[in-house]
Amino acid sequence: MKTLNQKNKQIKKPSLEYYLNLQYPVTLYPDLEGGYVAQIRDLPGCLTQGESLEETMANINEARELWIETAYEAGDEIPLPSVDANYSGKLLLRMPKSLHRRLAEVAEQENVSLNQYIVFLLSSSA
Repeated sequence: MKTLNQKNKQIKKPSLEYYLNLQYPVTLYPDLEGGYVAQIRDLPGCLTQGESLEETMANINEARELWIETAYEAGDEIPLPSVDANYSGKLLLRMPKSLHRRLAEVAEQENVSLNQYIVFLLSSSA
């Protein structure tokens, strides 16, 4: 009869190449001082910056590879890429009628839909 440790040793760890070929979502932010900042949220601490989008993307790809190689060599767990399957982009929101009216009036003044105006407000405060 095999012990639990013997069973765990039989589980083969994926290769370094496997992890290096995974596609992780990258988040880009404009830097207040110019250029861009890129981050891979699935890999804690994996972020970089660059003067152009091309440079920033090259830098984040290098940072991702170094992060994965370092974690792999140390025997640390390497998270799999997250998926956006849980996020539909839809949100049902209840609000007071007076707030709904004020938002709708401002959206009309700005000549945009109420949904577009609310997304603008949310994104500018995030």
